[in-house]
Amino acid sequence: MKQEFSIPSLAARIASDADAYKLLEELRWPGGTPDACPHCGGVVKFYFLAPKDGGDTRKTRTGADTARRLWKCSACRKKFSVLTGTVFHGSKIPVRTWLFVVLELAASKNGVSAREIERKYNLTAKTAWFMLHRLREAMKRDGSPDFLSGTLVADETWIGGDPGNQHARKRLAMGPDRWVTQKTTVLSVIDKATGEARSAVVPNVKASSLRKAMERELAINLGASTLHTDSASHYTTLAATTKGHEFVNHKAGEYVRGDVSTNMAEGFFSQLKRSIDGTHHHVSKEHLPRYLAQFDWLYTHCHATDSQRMRTLLGNVGGRRLTYRPLTGSGKA
Repeated sequence: MKQEFSIPSLAARIASDADAYKLLEELRWPGGTPDACPHCGGVVKFYFLAPKDGGDTRKTRTGADTARRLWKCSACRKKFSVLTGTVFHGSKIPVRTWLFVVLELAASKNGVSAREIERKYNLTAKTAWFMLHRLREAMKRDGSPDFLSGTLVADETWIGGDPGNQHARKRLAMGPDRWVTQKTTVLSVIDKATGEARSAVVPNVKASSLRKAMERELAINLGASTLHTDSASHYTTLAATTKGHEFVNHKAGEYVRGDVSTNMAEGFFSQLKRSIDGTHHHVSKEHLPRYLAQFDWLYTHCHATDSQRMRTLLGNVGGRRLTYRPLTGSGKA
């Protein structure tokens, strides 16, 4: 039986960074040994290099002590660790701290803010923000053509502040555009059978834009899907390319008809907006897709335990490197 983790039990399990490396190897690799080389992809044979003789630390070339455990691939002869080629790659944050933050993010229904991580783990604001975005990168779909089909609930919402709530001075400074909404449109599709959620930022709610987002970004097989939506005209137009289309008329006070409703999407949006408003307070349009990936992932795995979500997340960290400069738009990687 796999161990269930809480913050106290995890703290007892990883009293040192050496323990954290060993636990991360157990959680990422079956049996605690590498399953593939992160450099060449080889699966032949791997040699454990250091620390040797059962020690917890080793000396680096500069003479410093480190708990980083090294392996060597028999195919390409390159050295690597459990961090190589993952979202943890190149990080100077202790692995022990990383595991605590992974558990917190996987266990937090409303998300966790960078400021909270900054205070709890004595980090800088930039470091905490960067750590969370790296983990959100691991929550994203891998881009494979894993098409979604069947009975799908689709709806859209708008994320952002209302211009009417801005201070008059700011509105006047915007000139003629002061009443133009700055909100960002978000489309979400949820599989009624599995509960999997997929969301994307879209430029508008035109049928052409929604279809493009569904097919390219969300990997929806419209020809094999029946959509459950509201009565908006863009879905009526989009229905020509689907297997079927059922809708409820909100304007007429109809919200449920048999098994047809948009309640799953409305519930998802409710949680998403409460989390953004209450935990993060503000999310820019530039970074919104990564937050959507986080809440898609949490909604999809909502029936799993905190420990199961932690293991699932750590299973996705490979091949997901995210460096600071591209993230902030400050230059090349």
